[in-house]
Amino acid sequence: MQTETTTATAPAATPGPRAARRRGPATAVLIAETRLFLREPGNLFWIFAFPSVLLVILGFIPAFKEAQDDLGGRRVIDLYVPISILLAMITAAVQAMPPVLTAYRERGILRRMSVTPVRPSALLSAQILLHGAACLASALLVTAVGRIAYGVALPEQLPGYLLALLLAVTAALTLGAMICAVSRTAKAATAFGTGAYLVMMFSAGVWLPVQAMPDALRRIVEITPFGAASQALEQAASGSWPGWIHLGILALWTVAMGVAASRMFRWQ
Repeated sequence: MQTETTTATAPAATPGPRAARRRGPATAVLIAETRLFLREPGNLFWIFAFPSVLLVILGFIPAFKEAQDDLGGRRVIDLYVPISILLAMITAAVQAMPPVLTAYRERGILRRMSVTPVRPSALLSAQILLHGAACLASALLVTAVGRIAYGVALPEQLPGYLLALLLAVTAALTLGAMICAVSRTAKAATAFGTGAYLVMMFSAGVWLPVQAMPDALRRIVEITPFGAASQALEQAASGSWPGWIHLGILALWTVAMGVAASRMFRWQ
């Protein structure tokens, strides 16, 4: 799957001087980027709608709606709610955001912004905020669809679930920032993103839930950000506080990728 990058043809650093002074440079960038983001039906579908569509499709499989002893009495469809939530994060982080930001840099937009009151960092912050908000909105929709359509129980450990969710979003977006940092062109970002997309989907359990993996494979997957996130979300959904090891893995990945991305990222 590849997403459109038409956002780069209409840079956010175009509000007039009076408008920028009235609203503030960062606010003006956020408003402009929001308008452009909402004009991308491809990104909106794959981030916001597709995870819920996938959940509905999986719900048509009768075996997925039957309790299984090897899953502790849970159904496969129960496990796919957090997996679908993670799928939205992966899509936003590695498929949607990196090509847009690298296209801005490739076309010199970030360089031109650096000599205006609108700093390039405002654009980066706006993109992270928008994609993070889209991921959280998708999570809410997936949860509602699972509950209404298939009777999936709401998270029993809500504070722990929200903590794991926020850490997963942060880890995903720092991964996206890392791809932006190492990609010099939009095509390179798309190529890196596609490879990472396939790996991250597997580690999140899209093809096989992490909880159903063989023990050796599960232990390996659990040290990846989305493998740890899948386990943490599932534990909180079942009523337990997410394992501190899984939360710690998410935090470590976030810090490591965030520091690396900040050091490697170039505005031009």
